[in-house]
Amino acid sequence: MKEIKLNTAELAEKAASLRAGQRVLLSGTAYTSRDAAHRRITELLERGEEFPYDLRGAAIYYAGPTPAPEGLPIGSCGPTTSGRMDPYTPRFLDLGLKCMIGKGKRSAEVIEAIKRNGAVYLCAIGGAGALAAQCIEKAEVIAFEDLGCESVKRLTLRDFPLIVAIDSTGESILL
Repeated sequence: MKEIKLNTAELAEKAASLRAGQRVLLSGTAYTSRDAAHRRITELLERGEEFPYDLRGAAIYYAGPTPAPEGLPIGSCGPTTSGRMDPYTPRFLDLGLKCMIGKGKRSAEVIEAIKRNGAVYLCAIGGAGALAAQCIEKAEVIAFEDLGCESVKRLTLRDFPLIVAIDSTGESILL
């Protein structure tokens, strides 16, 4: 399968065409979010409040980056285990999320929501957070600053190397 260069702005129209096992170089905007932020976002939604960013067509990177060293936009920024977000993910997908980036397996409920919404799950290389950080040009906290590394950050990615782990048909490379 051919490697594809993709911008996050194209996810709404192209996520459904990606296939399990395909390599992707992703550029554009992605948002970091992990367990604590997912829990807070869900609480906001339950109170009828707004999501901290537009979820429609968005990409969430399950990561908790370390502080930025002098002169760099971000510290080490490797993926965290995606399954910890599974209780929240179907709802986020139903609200328009198109892409999740992380590592590890997903639940049957998440896979069904991926299929239902024409979304995609991409895996990043675990243990290579310093390498991943080289593909991040900009990072800014946009919500829940008190969570430190688990705050929601808006990232600008450039050719971030990923692999399609679960495609919009539910096909998976994960065992």
